[in-house]
Amino acid sequence: MTANQLSTIRDLLRYAVTRFNSAKLFFGHGSNNAFDEAAYLILHSLSLPLDRLDPFMDARLLPEEVERVLTVIERRTKDRVPASYLTNEAWLGGYRFYVDERVIVPRSFIAELIPEQFSPWIDDPDAVENILELCTGSGCLPIMLADAFPNAHVDAVDISSEALAVARRNVDEYQMQDRISLIESDLYAKVPEKKYDIIVTNPPYVNADSMSKLPNEYHAEPEIALAGGQDGMDLVRQIVFGAAQRLTSKGILIVEIGNERQHAETAFPELEMTWLSTSAGDDMVFLVTAQQLKKVKQ
Repeated sequence: MTANQLSTIRDLLRYAVTRFNSAKLFFGHGSNNAFDEAAYLILHSLSLPLDRLDPFMDARLLPEEVERVLTVIERRTKDRVPASYLTNEAWLGGYRFYVDERVIVPRSFIAELIPEQFSPWIDDPDAVENILELCTGSGCLPIMLADAFPNAHVDAVDISSEALAVARRNVDEYQMQDRISLIESDLYAKVPEKKYDIIVTNPPYVNADSMSKLPNEYHAEPEIALAGGQDGMDLVRQIVFGAAQRLTSKGILIVEIGNERQHAETAFPELEMTWLSTSAGDDMVFLVTAQQLKKVKQ
């Protein structure tokens, strides 16, 4: 089909949905179906409100606008580029973040738990003074954490200087330079010697077998941010083993492990984990207290 056969958003939307479905694209970076992804990419490409599709459906587009949208559709279809890399934005928990290929596309079930301030494990959110977030990537979770805990300072850690450059852009965008410190470190190696009320992490946890079977869209993301070793627990072990000495006596550690619950429980048989409820079920995120961590044998 040529560009001059497409003149309205309705035309482009139908065309994009057909292309996406025919190509059997994978949707896991924001939307979960071809229609929503197509609508988002078209509206963003045309600088239209992302929540106002209907009023513009039959608007006739300029030839250059049609070409702009078709270019995006082709990149998404042929190159399997995640939509967020095409638009340089991702939404998480109502927050907008800048993203590019230096970081994975923000997605975390922990984001669902932050507005609840980790109740009932945190009695007084206003009393939380220090939070550590490991494997920060784009800096999305520290920004949400700083909003949820108004008196806390957040130390956000990543081993990748490129990821931290993206995180810096987002921290600056939300004007949280005084609330969030970005630290280039291999987990705890360069973290300040202080105690934290909360440690949060969404680390690389995809096991080796699953890494080999990931859809192409995930291979567009930095492998270092996904691969967790043979059982997915390489970094999780280091995080759990090092957390006890970093937490206050009443501190908590919150770890997202995706579909790796079985591997997590095998890795820490003596650890009493509390599995937190999320939209994907009760086996994506676990919580342990500082007192429970003291029982962990390395």
